[in-house]
Amino acid sequence: MKVVKLGDYIKEYSEKNTGKEKVPVYSVTNEEGFCRGYFSKDVSSRDKSNYKIVPYGYFAYNPSRINVGSIDWQKAENKVLVSPLYVVFQVKKGIEQQYLLHYLKSDIAKSYIKFMANGSVRDNLKFSALKNFSINLPSVEEQKNIVKKIDRVDLLYKRLKQLENKYDELIKSRFVELFGDPIKNPKGWEVVAIGDVVTEVRYGTSKPAVEGGRYPYLRMNNLTVDGHLDLNDLKYIDISDDEIEKCVVRKGDVLFNRTNSVELVGKTAVFDLPEDMVIAGYIIRVRLNERLLPEVLSEYMNLEALKAILRSMAKGAVNQANINAQELQSIKVYLPDMELQLQFLDFFNQTDKSKLAVKKSLEKLEILKKSLMQQYFG
Repeated sequence: MKVVKLGDYIKEYSEKNTGKEKVPVYSVTNEEGFCRGYFSKDVSSRDKSNYKIVPYGYFAYNPSRINVGSIDWQKAENKVLVSPLYVVFQVKKGIEQQYLLHYLKSDIAKSYIKFMANGSVRDNLKFSALKNFSINLPSVEEQKNIVKKIDRVDLLYKRLKQLENKYDELIKSRFVELFGDPIKNPKGWEVVAIGDVVTEVRYGTSKPAVEGGRYPYLRMNNLTVDGHLDLNDLKYIDISDDEIEKCVVRKGDVLFNRTNSVELVGKTAVFDLPEDMVIAGYIIRVRLNERLLPEVLSEYMNLEALKAILRSMAKGAVNQANINAQELQSIKVYLPDMELQLQFLDFFNQTDKSKLAVKKSLEKLEILKKSLMQQYFG
């Protein structure tokens, strides 16, 4: 298999919308590729004569976002417009667009991007640097076969991801079905402040993580926006025995992210692991009494209606909002019958088992995808 420079197969395309044609404006994101709806409404009325044209089959990327995979080839319309900041290029005969796209989203390409990009705040990849990338280039027929294999894995991954999301939606639907709307409270449950059903509320530690620390260290990025734990980027910390009880979390504790952006502040999850861990200062540990189950409170806090309340409560700067422990305890929550809470818990656990099976399948597909990418592009 020959190895070639991308510069021999790609050519920059810089045609602008000087004729002011009514062509739709697109953006390019990591997850969706070319997509509409990303820009605010005022784009439609803005002068777009300086916007770049992307014909069908051509590539476009944001120079400061390509490091996270914001690149795609245009297959939505005859031609579209993108921001003047984007780089647009065409592909010459001999290389398949989808093959090139998989390469540019591979780990090896991302490592090239990191090495060759420049910029003080964000990495910025110029087209001249992209042309110097090396790529394995088999025959066109072999490229098509490789694309089929990778696309098949991607499609299966996408379908399983959709199934995983449906399990979350199912849990939310069951919650509202059993307990009713959290704001209207149509079933007339007793309403109390969270502070009325807690036995303890504590902040985490402000100490920094250390290499080879004794305890796993949960930070705000380890709580997901949909109410789960994400341990992919887990740090460790050393805490003395006389301080550990102040910041340790154990199975059944509810974790509340008190400081984050306005959109993310208030992320809530149940700690459901058997191993003790330590929480950082941006997380509040909540321990409940016997009147409210942790899973019920967590699901309650992750309903969209409650997220709206949390956003309205959050105080602070644009990029960092805060809800302190006292404010958290003032939030109203309804108290359904314990029999119904236990029904929900049983449903939650059964659904979570199914979701866990899907998650394991997703992890296997991720390993397979990395193996294929290494085989063809490494």
